Amino acid sequence: MSHASEHSSTPAEPSVGQLMTQLSEQTSRLVRDELHLAQVELKNTAKHAGLGAGLLSGAGLLALFGLGTLITTAIVALDLVLPLWLAALIVTVVLFLAAGVGALLGKKQVQQASPTPERTVENVKRDVQEIQEARHHDDTQRS
Repeated sequence: MSHASEHSSTPAEPSVGQLMTQLSEQTSRLVRDELHLAQVELKNTAKHAGLGAGLLSGAGLLALFGLGTLITTAIVALDLVLPLWLAALIVTVVLFLAAGVGALLGKKQVQQASPTPERTVENVKRDVQEIQEARHHDDTQRS
């Protein structure tokens, strides 16, 4: 009789089927969470890449205006006296400086865009390591 009461007072260990069900549920939840994190990271990457591409496009447009202004300056310089071509040259220099600043800002944005979801990759590596450690721990306890 004492043997039966000992059995009922100790909590029953889950069966292999229950453990497999829990593992499946936890794995599914983990995969969903990691996929969501990857989606968030990829959106941030696309945002930086888009912003960088936009800034580079703006820089290219400013450089085109600079080229047009430089050509106009050369024509005016040949045709007119110093003050007019000097004014056109100053505008040209300012446009090229603005293009240079825009290009540097665009390059910086593109460099910040990471092609891989780094946090997700690290989390998955950590999760795999923890599962392997837990499995190893369970195997050593059973031995």
